[in-house]
Amino acid sequence: MAQTRGTFRSLGTAVRLMVVCTVALGVVYPVAVWGVGQVAFPSQSNGSPLTDDGKVVGSSQLGQSFTTGKGAVIDKWFQSRPSAAGDGYDANASSGSNLGPNNPDLLKAVKERQEALAKADGVPAADVPADAVTASGSGLDPDISPAYALQQVDRVAKARGLSAEVVRTLVDAHTAGRQLGFLGDPTVNVLELNLALTKLS
Repeated sequence: MAQTRGTFRSLGTAVRLMVVCTVALGVVYPVAVWGVGQVAFPSQSNGSPLTDDGKVVGSSQLGQSFTTGKGAVIDKWFQSRPSAAGDGYDANASSGSNLGPNNPDLLKAVKERQEALAKADGVPAADVPADAVTASGSGLDPDISPAYALQQVDRVAKARGLSAEVVRTLVDAHTAGRQLGFLGDPTVNVLELNLALTKLS
C-alpha cells in the first residue's frame, strides 16, 4: 500500500511538472519571444515584407523572379540570380541543384545562361559574373553582386527611357557593403532595387 501511494505521489509530481513545463515553455516563452520581436524587430519578425503603394510585393529576405505573361523576362527589371528551388524561388522547396561542378547538365545550363545574358545585356560572355549563371544553395537568395547589377544597367535604362548614369547611381545607392566591414561581399537586393526603380520611373 505504501509503495502504491509512493507511485501515485511520483506520478502526480511528474504530471504537475509536465503541466508547468508545457505552460512555461510552450505558451509563456513563445509569447514572450513573439512580443519582444514585435516590439524590437517588427519588420524582421513579420518576414521583412516590402510594399509598393501599400501592397506587400515580397520579402527582402527571399528572392523572386521578375517576369510577365508566361514567363517572359521584362527587360525593364533587374533580374535575380537563377533558382533551383522547386520551379524557381519556391520557399516550400528551398534547395540548390545539388549538381557538382563537373556535372554535364550544370555545365550546359551555365553556358546557356551565360550566352543568353551576354546577348541580353550586350556584354562579352566571359564578363558575365558567376552569380548570374549559378543558383544559390537555398535557391532563395534575394541578393546579387554589384557586378551583376551593373551589367544590367544599360538594358534597364534603355527599356525605361532613362540615362544609364541615373540607373547606375540607383544601383550604387542600393549596394550594401560587407557585414561589419569585413564579412562577406557587397550585395544588391534585387527587389529593393526594382521597387526604387519603379518610384524613379
